[in-house]
Order: sequence, then structure tokens, then C-alpha cells
Amino acid sequence: MSDSHSDKNVHDEVSELETKSATAARLFDIRRIIGGLFAVYGVIVMIAGFAASDAEIDKAQGVNINLWTGVGMLILGIFFLAWLKLRPTAPPPPPMEDGPEK
Repeated sequence: MSDSHSDKNVHDEVSELETKSATAARLFDIRRIIGGLFAVYGVIVMIAGFAASDAEIDKAQGVNINLWTGVGMLILGIFFLAWLKLRPTAPPPPPMEDGPEK
């Protein structure tokens, strides 16, 4: 097996791993995880706020704390997801072809 053939295989494997790594980084971007969790939990807490009884609201000094906390969480979740959409992670660089050896 020639040395250049082996170098080509190693280069191809490294390029493939870099591409997979960049794809995984975009998929598991922390903004997606945080935004999704805050949005889901915000909706759940808002539902609890809509279903709050008068006794629960009186316990919180007249403020429907679940409703307002849910709205805040939902807004924060939407912010993170919008940030992800407006400023996505940079795509991986295209694999560089080796030019003629000098």
C-alpha cells in the first residue's frame, strides 16, 4: 500500500468525522435545548395558572404567579429559539482538496 493512498484514507476519515461533529454540534446546540425546555415548561406553568383557584391566588397576595411565570418562561424560550433561527451555527467548511504536491 502506498504512502499517498494511506494519507488519502486518513484525510477522508478526518473530513467525515469533522462533518459529523459539526452536524452534532448544530443538532445539540444549547440554545435549542434551553429554548425548547423553557417553551414547553412555560406552556405547562401557564396552564396551571389558568386553572388556579382563588385560594391559590390569594396565597400569592393576589397575583397569579403561575400565569406570569409561565408567560415569562414562554417568552424566554421563544427568544432562545428565535436566536437560534436568526444566528445559526456556522456550517462546516467544505473538505479541502489536496493540490498537486510540489
